Amino acid sequence: MSQLRRRNTPVCLDLRSRGIFDAGTLSRQNLKILRDIILQDSKDFSKVWTKSSKSTISYESGRIYFENYQCCYSSLPSEPHLLYELRKRPKAEKIEDALLCQCPLDKRLPTPSDEKPSLLALTANNWLYRFSAETGQELQRVYLSPHHKFRYLGWDVSQETFYVKSIQNKMTSTVRQAGFNQNTLMYLAVFNIFPLKLVGILEINKSVFGSTVIDVVLSQGVLAVSHSSKTVRLYSFEDILNKYMTKTLVLGEQCHSEGVTAVGEAPFGIPVNIHINECPPVLFEVSCFDNGVQIGGHPWHYIFTPPHKKHQGSFHICSVKDNTLAKNGIQDMKCCSLESDWIYFHPDDSGRIIHVGPSTINVTSSGRIVKRRFHQLDDDPEQETFRMVEYEDELDLLAVVEVTHREDEGHAHIRLHDNHTGALLKSVPLVESWDVTYSHELFFDRDTIVHIEQTKNNNFCCHVYKINCGKTDE
Repeated sequence: MSQLRRRNTPVCLDLRSRGIFDAGTLSRQNLKILRDIILQDSKDFSKVWTKSSKSTISYESGRIYFENYQCCYSSLPSEPHLLYELRKRPKAEKIEDALLCQCPLDKRLPTPSDEKPSLLALTANNWLYRFSAETGQELQRVYLSPHHKFRYLGWDVSQETFYVKSIQNKMTSTVRQAGFNQNTLMYLAVFNIFPLKLVGILEINKSVFGSTVIDVVLSQGVLAVSHSSKTVRLYSFEDILNKYMTKTLVLGEQCHSEGVTAVGEAPFGIPVNIHINECPPVLFEVSCFDNGVQIGGHPWHYIFTPPHKKHQGSFHICSVKDNTLAKNGIQDMKCCSLESDWIYFHPDDSGRIIHVGPSTINVTSSGRIVKRRFHQLDDDPEQETFRMVEYEDELDLLAVVEVTHREDEGHAHIRLHDNHTGALLKSVPLVESWDVTYSHELFFDRDTIVHIEQTKNNNFCCHVYKINCGKTDE
């Protein structure tokens, strides 16, 4: 009898009923069983569903969104099915951006609806909605502002704090009418979730942060400010709140300043309550090409490309503590291809770095010395190229998209690699061709592969693959 059959789910459930395993152990055991099943030679991925759209298609956590998040399908069943459709909205109220929120597991929440997944949606007319991710029911709404045009949603701390970012001040007549002054770059509205709670709204002003400011993001409690001078400066958002917040605002409560009657309600929305009148202390500063810098690793390191021409095409890995270059800290693939390489900290929080090129994937360990852990090299880089790498955290597998060109047509395989050794464990062919002239997204989620592609005439198509049983093991 195989090891897999000795560890099947009924046995695990029986052990749990007798108090031998806790829920976390059972979950990990079940995922290990699922990984073994997926990697069996007798099990294949088959395409089970395809759907086209004239607008962008999005995927996250087992949900496929069509028509600007108006229509939601679940990809969890053997074939995706419709979960809900939101009411049709006029163009002036269309959904501009959205975030999927998963409920926390470590605390009790005020209402049952707070303990279920929800979708945060930002509309073109400055309303922020929270919908049930299962039914589409409206759970909460907040009106942001009649003056500042908000367009983007982003996570500060994933599943804890998010921000809403306005359009940038380009000093057009439309922007002037939207309430920007000459020195204002943009506005940020910051919220906690579960339940939805306002932190505040702040203005990013060039007279404070410098005339060269071109963009701002909030991440992990740090305000990252990019400059046209190819410089990125980081500031503590907690320090900004402590020093520059003039009043605490609560959604739905009365506030009589600036003509506001109830915070977050039309027609006045939310007033600016964080007024930064001087540049805060800089936590960290780096000059880099294209304002691109990543921070991660153990201990903390950052990856960037210096702005000088001689460094173009290489990545430098330095210590955050003292800015010293790590030993072997310059990574350069010297690609002889039109395809560029890219690099990032491994999403498994191991501190490793993934460096992907057209024909090579290097996985290295970060630290004072950067060491190559494993690499995969194509036999024929002129014919085969790596297009993307996806990490499936629950199965601890790396899914690598490899595209081969034959007769002017691209054919893709999904190569499943062990996350720790890099060993190739399985190859999954995609049925549809892969046209490299259009954009593609690929998601590997337990027993499901989702491929979203842009097609001709600016249309989009979603393909869903599921693991099938195939022939039974002897």
